[in-house]
Amino acid sequence: MTVRLLLPAAALLLLAACASQPRPLRGEFSAMTPHAAVESDATGLPVRWGGRIVRVEPGPNRTCFEMISTRLAATGRPWWGSDDSHGRFIACRAGFYDPAVFEVNREVTFSGTVTGYETRRIGEYDYRLPALAADVVYLWPKREPVLITRPEPWPWWGWW
Repeated sequence: MTVRLLLPAAALLLLAACASQPRPLRGEFSAMTPHAAVESDATGLPVRWGGRIVRVEPGPNRTCFEMISTRLAATGRPWWGSDDSHGRFIACRAGFYDPAVFEVNREVTFSGTVTGYETRRIGEYDYRLPALAADVVYLWPKREPVLITRPEPWPWWGWW
């Protein structure tokens, strides 16, 4: 009877290993989204947030990223579906991150702690953004488009 229980458990563990996150992104984090963090006080919560870069702001001692957030796939990579935004956030990390590499619309995942909030002007709207002190800045490789081609059908294909 125990063998019957061990086989499904082993299969489940093997399947879980297939969709693992990169080592720097692993850990226990709050499930709170940036949008939900604006509605309540999330200061001090450990979070893992990701999305696409809106703006990169290198400073004298740190670099800050203004991000548009989305949910993360099982691998930790930002997931982009139809209008799947979880709001915006600011993530800052010590050091210089080159805006030529961390360019607009690149996918990045951060892990760190919510340190407070900043108000930014977006168009004519004052937008309150949660601020994240990032421990990890994970830049994902660019997604290359896949072009699927097939040969033109011969005149007799499909006429069976």
